[in-house]
Amino acid sequence: MNVLRFSDLCAQGKAAGQRVFIRADLNVPQDDAGNITEDTRVRASVPCIRMALDAGAAVMVTSHLGRPTEGAFKPEDSLAPVAKRLGELLGREVPLVANWVDGVQVQPGQVVLLENCRVNKGEKKNDEALARKLAALCDIYVNDAFGTAHRAEATTYGIAQFAKTASAGPLLAAEIDAITKALAAPKRPLIAIVAGSKVSTKLTILQSLAKNVDGLIVGGGIANTFLLAAGMPIGKSLAETDLVGEAKAVIEAMKARGAEVPIPEDVVTAKAFAADAPATVKAAADVAADDLILDIGPKTAARLAAQLKAAGTIVWNGPVGVFEFDAFAKGTQAIARAVAESSAFSIAGGGDTLAAIAKYGIEKDVGYISTGGGAFLEVLEGKTLPAFEILSKRAAG
Repeated sequence: MNVLRFSDLCAQGKAAGQRVFIRADLNVPQDDAGNITEDTRVRASVPCIRMALDAGAAVMVTSHLGRPTEGAFKPEDSLAPVAKRLGELLGREVPLVANWVDGVQVQPGQVVLLENCRVNKGEKKNDEALARKLAALCDIYVNDAFGTAHRAEATTYGIAQFAKTASAGPLLAAEIDAITKALAAPKRPLIAIVAGSKVSTKLTILQSLAKNVDGLIVGGGIANTFLLAAGMPIGKSLAETDLVGEAKAVIEAMKARGAEVPIPEDVVTAKAFAADAPATVKAAADVAADDLILDIGPKTAARLAAQLKAAGTIVWNGPVGVFEFDAFAKGTQAIARAVAESSAFSIAGGGDTLAAIAKYGIEKDVGYISTGGGAFLEVLEGKTLPAFEILSKRAAG
């Protein structure tokens, strides 16, 4: 995918003295008092802002925060805590500017944070009049917010249509590179791990991946539906019986290409969904009518780990068991360790996956950790994200 990269513009001296508008993803979690509880996204936005400042640009940064009502600003919608944290990270004051759509005062070498962009009327619907006003604020537009790349909004799409120059920031460019490496030009074998509670939420992803991957590892409630499709008992486990036909179709589509969906041969069961419920390992064929399947068993985990260690590329979305409960975390831990030890290029995304990566401390051993939840899933579905589409269109002239 060909997009104009902001790093190239800076290297060529084209950002000096220019008004640069950066759409960042600063949507951080906060406690009831408004304090930021986890600042990864703020820290991740700093390299792009520094790049612009070092290039001698006049820098405007904006983001959404929470789910504000358009046209009705409330104190809890404010980016004030983000401005404070950004100032600490940049080692300079970052003024917060409200009511900025009709004009922003900022000089080369300065940075300002523009108040919550989703408060602006027309933002979510990508209103053309708003988009043109935003484009008029800057010489160079930079999208560095992969987490919102699947939405066509005024600050993610419309402004890129009308700005003099539209580019991808370092975070967005890194996502494009990782996704291309993993899905468009993967080193084989390509193994995908898709897990979660419901097949319905991941069905289009499974169908899309079934056409491309060499192995499709399913886990969680999704695996239970696939166990049913393979004619195995699942007791009272979470599953979607109405989607057994679709699961069978995925298995058949893979088989027709000489690829496989490995069905668990052993599982870890309990009689209740609880952290202190006694865990029992049993053959998948021996699951009783009152059993809940809460993890894959050790034999299955070892077989899948061997597959992952021999992979060329790994795409990972979702833990394979209820890893929040230690008794049912061994499967996900084995998968995490195998991903970490594999020489494959690995890309991982989704909230629960990131939690598992953090729990087992393998951040440095994953090739690329995607910052976007919904955007990452849409890429796996084979969709072209609106932000990518407009930036590549602009790059093509």
